[in-house]
Amino acid sequence: MYAARVRAEALALLQKGESLSATARATGASRSTIRAWRDSEPRNRPGTCPRCDGLPIDGEAYAALLGFYLGDGNIAKAARYYFLRITCDLAYPRIINDVVDLLGRIRPGSNIFLVKKIGCVDVQLNWQHLPCLFPQHGPGRKHDRKITLEPWQQAIVSAHPGPFLRGLFHSDGCRVSNWATRVVAGEKKRYEYGRWQFTNHSDDIRDLCTAALDLVGIPWRQSSWRTISVSRRDAVAALDALIGPKT
Repeated sequence: MYAARVRAEALALLQKGESLSATARATGASRSTIRAWRDSEPRNRPGTCPRCDGLPIDGEAYAALLGFYLGDGNIAKAARYYFLRITCDLAYPRIINDVVDLLGRIRPGSNIFLVKKIGCVDVQLNWQHLPCLFPQHGPGRKHDRKITLEPWQQAIVSAHPGPFLRGLFHSDGCRVSNWATRVVAGEKKRYEYGRWQFTNHSDDIRDLCTAALDLVGIPWRQSSWRTISVSRRDAVAALDALIGPKT
């Protein structure tokens, strides 16, 4: 059993024109497995859309993917379809696997591609119905336009605030260690403490982040005009447990 990211990397190489043998050497997967990936049929009929066709959607996966999209994602138009790219730092392989898994849960049976760049990778899904699922798509940067959730999106986020926060903090957030010194019994001692920070230029996206934090009862503060901080020890522990480590 190969990791989802191996399948995505292999499909991306095939899309670039690499042979089965070259792809097998590059990924470590067998030729027969790569051939099966290439030839596999989607489990859903092409074009099936939860919004257009009224089909159920995996709410937990969608909430997390929405967070990743609002943090480090973009949608663009190709000749015959749209493509969604979530940019992930190569230093965080678990997050890359998470995004690959989320895309597969939202669009079962689809080919997911890993487009490698210097220091990062774009996890890509091609689908003509992406604007249906992400109506926030539009021209220009997200922080230059109004970002509001549709009622059906808000209902999903309200039901799954933890996954939504995972997508936000694992894309545009970081967990840092701060330190301070204190004199105890005449001796200077150093204390370290963790802090989560979410940084985004969009007022609307920061508001969505803080609203989700309020839903789960995690206190926060705005430490700069573009940064939301979770710094109380109990709050950091609660967010750690809710979204997991950024690795």
